[in-house]
Amino acid sequence: MTRLSLIAVGLSVLAVGCSDSSPTAPSPGTPGTTTSTFTVPLSPANEVPPITNADAGSSGTATIALTVTRDGSSAITSASLTFQISVSGLPAGATVTKAHIHNASAGANGGIFVDTTLASGEMTLTNGSGSIIKSGINVPADRAAAILNNPAAHYFNVHTALNPDGAIRGQLAGGGAIFDPGTSGGY
Repeated sequence: MTRLSLIAVGLSVLAVGCSDSSPTAPSPGTPGTTTSTFTVPLSPANEVPPITNADAGSSGTATIALTVTRDGSSAITSASLTFQISVSGLPAGATVTKAHIHNASAGANGGIFVDTTLASGEMTLTNGSGSIIKSGINVPADRAAAILNNPAAHYFNVHTALNPDGAIRGQLAGGGAIFDPGTSGGY
């Protein structure tokens, strides 16, 4: 192999080793749409204080898809959320009353940040388990930016009739973004 070929191979290996294959937000000047998905395990032990009554055996998962559209300066011009919520282990006769994102870190309680619009009794439970999808929830641009910039400063929880302040909870984390320039959304 010639010296030039060896240099080319070396540079190729270096380039591959240094590449970052994780999706990123659009760079300034690139308008488009990104969807960041957060999968949040929900537990009664994460509530503050932890749940110790009949809901203590419950669990769940919330998959939250935050879709934002940005203009040429990367400013968020619109945002919406889709929530897929699944719960299990609730006692017989339990009623899910509401669910939403709050703004507070682990170990602290915070105010409602984004509501799912879930109404009391809307999630049908069979033997203490159920699931529901709520989509097209509009989100103010500043709140979408806050979630994207620091997901761990937000938690999702599900409230029940027995625990009106929250029965199961989990912190948002991660949120790999998928950039789709020139479209109205997509995962």
